[in-house]
Amino acid sequence: MEKERKLKKATYHLWTVTASKFIVNLGYQVFVFAISLYILKQTGSALSFAINMICGILPRTIFSPIAGYLVDKYSKKMILITANIIDWLAVIGLLIVSLTHGLSLIAIYITTAIFSICGAFSSLAFSASITRLIDEERIQRAMSLNQMVVSIAAIAGPAIGGILYGLVSMGTFLIIYIISSFIDIALIATLDFNLFTAHAEGKVEEQKKESFLESMKAGLAYAKLHQFLLILLSSALVINFFTGSMEIGYSYTLIKVLKMDSHRYGITESAFAVGMLVFSAYLAARKEVKYPFVLAKWGIAGLGIVFIAMCLPLVTPFSDNIVFIYYFVLNFLLGSLIILINTPLSVMMQKTIADEFKGRIFAIMETMATALIPLGTLIFGGLYDLLPAQWVMGTSGLFLIVFILFAFNNKVIRKAHPDWKQKPVEVES
Repeated sequence: MEKERKLKKATYHLWTVTASKFIVNLGYQVFVFAISLYILKQTGSALSFAINMICGILPRTIFSPIAGYLVDKYSKKMILITANIIDWLAVIGLLIVSLTHGLSLIAIYITTAIFSICGAFSSLAFSASITRLIDEERIQRAMSLNQMVVSIAAIAGPAIGGILYGLVSMGTFLIIYIISSFIDIALIATLDFNLFTAHAEGKVEEQKKESFLESMKAGLAYAKLHQFLLILLSSALVINFFTGSMEIGYSYTLIKVLKMDSHRYGITESAFAVGMLVFSAYLAARKEVKYPFVLAKWGIAGLGIVFIAMCLPLVTPFSDNIVFIYYFVLNFLLGSLIILINTPLSVMMQKTIADEFKGRIFAIMETMATALIPLGTLIFGGLYDLLPAQWVMGTSGLFLIVFILFAFNNKVIRKAHPDWKQKPVEVES
């Protein structure tokens, strides 16, 4: 009876989490699309757009270690709900400011920073709670459903935002996100975060009480025991520095250089999520990739090639329709490659990292992965204002290819996969 009760509750968790993720991500994607377009059209500056991106990245990078420490030590449910409530109140505050004083860049930057901080806590709390909410046999299904609804929201969000932009006020976009956030909080509050745990939340059994510094040192010491984690940490710094060029360059190129209208721009943005959705479904239906590092190596090299390909319409004239189709295809490829890179590596980490260290290890990974993004975003934002976009984006793609071929050389791959002998990438059928 007890087992049946838990399985029934786990089924409720599975679909409730899926629904809440879809609702809140759809509202967020519509909101972010509108805010990004608003900044670019109001200022016409890639640097202003870059500053908003930094506000969305830097606070999360700084607070992730703290969030990881607290997530491993205290109630994950309380951390998740508190972070989401603060996020919700921040949007309400931005709405009040926009109605009374008008929407300003400073207000947008502050709100984005609050989102970033709350995101660090909510994301890590949720990631570390999956095995508490869902039975072991359905963990993979739960993660696949989560990725798929996030991708669907990312497809629909920019498309909806592109259609609504110019037809409704910015306040409407804020209200959409306020409603979706409230529904998310209400659904999360119904979940039992102790369903599959041996002890109550907030209690640590047979474990020494550690300070923040001691706890993070323990996390780093744990990472050192796994060679592949150290390789990922160091490589993530450089890789994400160069991807900052793409994140700014894509929007700047299509909106300011090629003058693409908001509707078409929204559709090309959604192509990224379409690629993620298609390949998430593909990987969910297949067995594990045998050598994730090999696939990641060539996937990241593929990203560099796509970066370079983004420059072609800037040096060779195309019709508007061809430009639209071209960037739709390239953005689809970007989303596909991201999934092919990240998903096998994430599965590898989930299977290797002990549960009691997941909050801290994921926090360290996130911090390292995003540490140079603010610097890269600021540098590339300025470069796009000073130099032709094709020079900046093309050079970034070339550097990314050279770096990954050096960083993920055969010796490094063998450390991650001792049985690998320069065989082709294998996906077990």
